[in-house]
Amino acid sequence: MALLDISIVNAALPTIQGEIGASGTEGTWVATSYLVAEIVMIPLSPFLVRLFGLRNFLLGAAVSFTAFSVVCGLSTTLPMMIAGRVGQGFTGGALIPTAMTIIATRLPPSQQPIGTAAFGGTAILGPVLGPIIGGWLTDNYSWHYAFFLNVPVCAGLALLLLFGLDHERLRIGELRRADWLGIAGLIVGLGSLTVMLEEGQREMWFESAMIVKLAIATVFGFALITAGQLRAESPVLKLRLIFSRAFGSVFVLSLVIGVVLYGVTFLIPQFLAINADYSALQSGQVVFISGVPALLMMPFLPLAIKYLDVRLAVIVGMVLIGASCAMDWHLTTQSSGGDMTNSQFVRGFGQIFAMMFLNQAAISAVSAEDAGDASALFNAGRNLGGSIGLALMATLQDRQTFIHFHRLGEMVSANAVTTQEWFMRAMAGPGGEAGAYRQLAGQMLRQATVMAYNDLFFALGVAIAITTPLALFLRPIPSGTQMAMH
Repeated sequence: MALLDISIVNAALPTIQGEIGASGTEGTWVATSYLVAEIVMIPLSPFLVRLFGLRNFLLGAAVSFTAFSVVCGLSTTLPMMIAGRVGQGFTGGALIPTAMTIIATRLPPSQQPIGTAAFGGTAILGPVLGPIIGGWLTDNYSWHYAFFLNVPVCAGLALLLLFGLDHERLRIGELRRADWLGIAGLIVGLGSLTVMLEEGQREMWFESAMIVKLAIATVFGFALITAGQLRAESPVLKLRLIFSRAFGSVFVLSLVIGVVLYGVTFLIPQFLAINADYSALQSGQVVFISGVPALLMMPFLPLAIKYLDVRLAVIVGMVLIGASCAMDWHLTTQSSGGDMTNSQFVRGFGQIFAMMFLNQAAISAVSAEDAGDASALFNAGRNLGGSIGLALMATLQDRQTFIHFHRLGEMVSANAVTTQEWFMRAMAGPGGEAGAYRQLAGQMLRQATVMAYNDLFFALGVAIAITTPLALFLRPIPSGTQMAMH
């Protein structure tokens, strides 16, 4: 549910903007505000679980998530919508990493691979189901139901938590030992960094005073986190884990997978809307294809987790993701969703292998007492990679389109016979000479745009190829042992 809400509003965003009176730029905050709040909360979750206890923390998060979902569904103004989305992000970010605690502490060892497989399936299906469910609800009912959908699910979740988990006492002592410098640094640093990445391209990066201020706030926030690592008895997040070879490899790989996962879900709908005039629902259906392998492999994942070497599985997953990117860097102006079916299917298999086994590798790389921090860092890394990926995709798309447009212009020779013949035919149509120039510019822009998308898929493939060897540094899970995930 929390992962679904990251992307469920994307398809409904144009409709939401119109009804709450938001401009295109303002409307992007409906999605951005959720992501910013979530990425701040994920690393804070281990500390809050220790403070409140698992059941109390999850109950509070589930009930609050329901309330904020209702606020979003009832919103009539942009500030009200953003307030609801920020609340959803904070409470949804609490649900994602702590879900693994239930698997590790409440399931018997023999059932933990099944729990992990089910959790991994939701982690992949959430982002790909979001656009198609949001688009279907908006087209057939109303965008409000994209938020009201959470109410019955949250009610069921609250009941399961009440009856399925034991009550734990509040640990007030954690407040005295808390790393307040680190907590403040996470809020300021990660929040500012995420907003900077989301808004950077629209604001022309460091030409904007706002982006400069956000960059300064990011540096200040990370300075506070560093101070907390040095001074606190129990840092809010054990960043030292990143400097170990095994977990550092996991973290970098999760960053790159986040870049690809969120980058592709941004590129495909954009390309299909521009090049093939697809609706949001049609684009969502193409994106959903990558979730089909997760459904197909679900019955076999527990066995795979039990018997496959984690390093081999991650390498296979990364190679498949890289291959899917290679399949998409030969797009043309005639390409449509059907041309992306095979690559999406291959990408889906790659994602299920890479993400599922990286979950395992993250925990096997650290001691049992550090499992919660490892899970938080892993999930935060994936989401941070998503923010970086979206920022890079938007920036590179504009720059590469500009470069290719001008290169194409340099290749068109006014003295060439084919050019002159084309102009004679175009000038005979509506608009005369001016119309011919507009038609030529339009064709060049379309070609340049497609070439830019090919460059972006190529860049994603290169990023995968560079980081795949890091899988060799992962620590294999000892045979006969069970995971202790957070």
